[in-house]
Amino acid sequence: MKNFMAWMATAATLNFAAPVVAGQNDPRLNDLFAALKAAASEKEAAPIEARIWAIWTESGIEDIDRLMALGIAAMGIRDFRTAESVFTAIVRQAPDFAEGWNKRATLYYMMGKMEKSVADVDRVLSLEPRHFGALSGLGLIRLAEENEREALKAFERGLAIHPNMAGATTYIRKLKLKLLGRGI
Repeated sequence: MKNFMAWMATAATLNFAAPVVAGQNDPRLNDLFAALKAAASEKEAAPIEARIWAIWTESGIEDIDRLMALGIAAMGIRDFRTAESVFTAIVRQAPDFAEGWNKRATLYYMMGKMEKSVADVDRVLSLEPRHFGALSGLGLIRLAEENEREALKAFERGLAIHPNMAGATTYIRKLKLKLLGRGI
């Protein structure tokens, strides 16, 4: 851990000479989103979705990509302190890289820090309005806050981008039934 913290301190001070080539700006995404929208089923959409996630996760900067892998691994083993340090370093070094913000938003959700998660989701969506993962996350945050109307809006926005997004249709159906009882 001591070596990792020293490495993180060094990484946080790096200045990158090359401009950030953020994943959300990759020209391949337009065709992938068109294919995602045209997919006939969740099974057909799955490899397209996986490719989009892979592109989103690539910043185009080696050091940032290494940090991203480290942050994802730390989050996966629930080492939230390390993951937060890593994702914060990413958003500081590459503030126009949407997936850095999205991963930190996910982490904050897992930590129960909903306001911080929403702030990061807002940043993700300002950089990549098609980020169906951030919209789904926003829906989950709003559900946790018992704000069903806003949860429904978020899931519907995500489903408009990714019509076969796992779970979205179920959430939307349940929320509409619940809200109909209250006169949507």
